[in-house]
Amino acid sequence: MQQRAVIALGGNALIKDESRCSIDDQLAAVQEMASHISDFIELGYKVVLTHGNGPQVGFILRRSELAFEAGELHFVPLKNCVANTQGAIGYQIQESLVNAFARRNIKKTPIVLVTLVEVDRNDPSFARPVKPIGVYYQKEKAESLVQEHPDWHLVHQAGKGYRRVVPSPRPLRIIEMDAIGALADQGFVVVAAGGGGIPVIRDDDGELQGVNAVVDKDLTASLLATEWGAQVLIIPTTVDNVFLDYGSPAARPLTQISVEEAKKYIAQGQFEKGSMLPKIEAAVDFLSRGGERVVITSPENLMRAMEDGSGTQIVP
Repeated sequence: MQQRAVIALGGNALIKDESRCSIDDQLAAVQEMASHISDFIELGYKVVLTHGNGPQVGFILRRSELAFEAGELHFVPLKNCVANTQGAIGYQIQESLVNAFARRNIKKTPIVLVTLVEVDRNDPSFARPVKPIGVYYQKEKAESLVQEHPDWHLVHQAGKGYRRVVPSPRPLRIIEMDAIGALADQGFVVVAAGGGGIPVIRDDDGELQGVNAVVDKDLTASLLATEWGAQVLIIPTTVDNVFLDYGSPAARPLTQISVEEAKKYIAQGQFEKGSMLPKIEAAVDFLSRGGERVVITSPENLMRAMEDGSGTQIVP
């Protein structure tokens, strides 16, 4: 029986650096990623892909704000910006995989599914935004933006600058889960729950209603992997390994750790919110609910990690 794997591509991983964040730059990164994913698919796994949208959803939202402030266009709410990223990034992944599969004679079809993710309307994140989106601003620009937009929340990240944060409620249910699983089990390579999914709540009548937030894609990927019954959750990121004491002279890479060790490091505050922390939390959630292995590494190192256990491997 073929094993099932969920691969959660980071939105940041699609932008190599601050000077290369155009649509064409992102496409080049996706095309490179498609090659690594094709390598993995040739191992024989059934695969569902999901992706982040942190930088991209921020770009779209800011573009909307600027157009609205200039009196040119209507404002686009954050929930619609999330939907936009599912289509835009999903299209690039789909096109890149179609081409990569054709070059290798891989007889599979990628398909992108617009996906809703239910969240709790009373989630505390709505009162305390934590999810970074968009670009980094230097101090002077950040201060001027807060003056212009007093409802904005910005946080500082050492060495990078200030970044806007928005609500990020935890995912409770993937609305299209049955369709995702059915398509993947039929052999399609499904791209689903992009950007963590379009967040929706249930109103008093039990109907779904979109909300302005960005669900963390790693937590949604963990839920997706659990609901589908995947054995492996893969989280490509910008580094080969997760580090303890990251950014300090004492930094050291993690290789293989257990869930209990991961929980201990979370309690010690080893992982940064909005960055590595949700990846480790997603790993703990997935493995605690029956998953067999989580791999966190760079796309370039993915095949080596699957073959010889390099990268950071988290096991039950």
